[in-house]
Amino acid sequence: MIQYIVALTCGTGSGKSAVVNTFSSFDVPLADADVIAREMIQSKSLTLRAIVKCFGQ
Repeated sequence: MIQYIVALTCGTGSGKSAVVNTFSSFDVPLADADVIAREMIQSKSLTLRAIVKCFGQ
């Protein structure tokens, strides 16, 4: 079986959510970079502290 990795990047209102919903309906594994990024910069996280140290508040 051939496996693919697909990166879905487009502008606002371009239909990304519709594509993600279609993939989900076929049980395609998904990774949402927005969710991952929000988790990484939660209050008091090491990642957030490193970002603030480099770029300031």
